[in-house]
Amino acid sequence: MGRVDGKIAFVTGGANGMGRYHALLLAREGATLVVTDMDEKGGHAVVDEINAEGGQARFIKLDVACPSDWKSAVEQTIATFGRVDILINNAGILVLSTVQDTLDEDFDRVLDINVKGVFYGTKYMLPAMQAAGGGSIVNISSIYGLIGAPASAAYQASKGAVRLLTKSTAVDYAPFKIRVNSVHPGIIRTNMTKDMLVDEAITQQIIGTTLLGRPAEPMEVSYAVLFLASDEASYMTGSEVVVDGGYTTM
Repeated sequence: MGRVDGKIAFVTGGANGMGRYHALLLAREGATLVVTDMDEKGGHAVVDEINAEGGQARFIKLDVACPSDWKSAVEQTIATFGRVDILINNAGILVLSTVQDTLDEDFDRVLDINVKGVFYGTKYMLPAMQAAGGGSIVNISSIYGLIGAPASAAYQASKGAVRLLTKSTAVDYAPFKIRVNSVHPGIIRTNMTKDMLVDEAITQQIIGTTLLGRPAEPMEVSYAVLFLASDEASYMTGSEVVVDGGYTTM
């Protein structure tokens, strides 16, 4: 028996990176998946992989910064599966620059995807979870929503916002048996960080300040997401789960 057997899970940014691993792991643990992304080819590939392994999944193209896309995606999900038990707000982008060097349009785009994407997803999914009698929302923040770092002004602003939006939502929707928690990954080997990890100096700095001495693999974050999504975390809401190899310890 899987850890999320029979549950309906909705994952944003599920075509690549951490989102792909979240979707695959949830499916392997018994959930039916709705995989969403702007990358249709990648999204369909994840769905095909899940279905080939004996799971059940469908793909919906979704721009998380677009409210009408969210309304449509939720309607399609309810029409197909009847309810949603798990929402993984994973979609995000990274822009590396200081406040002075950040273009206005880049700042807006980061907040549109990283913050408004979480806001819209939560807003339009909550009625479905309330109707179902509860649910679990897992928001992917970052260690850079907890601590400072150089040249990441927009990204840090967005991930700090996700952290506190998580707590606000947890307070408001606990009476409806909806749990809302955040995951704060450290440096993970994904397409988002590949350019950063090519730089030997940056890689050595990360290794030098991470107690476990290496970046994480995406699946190591996915297991934290699975835990929070499952009933094993039934007494957790408004919590922050840090998956960073000890980076923020020192």
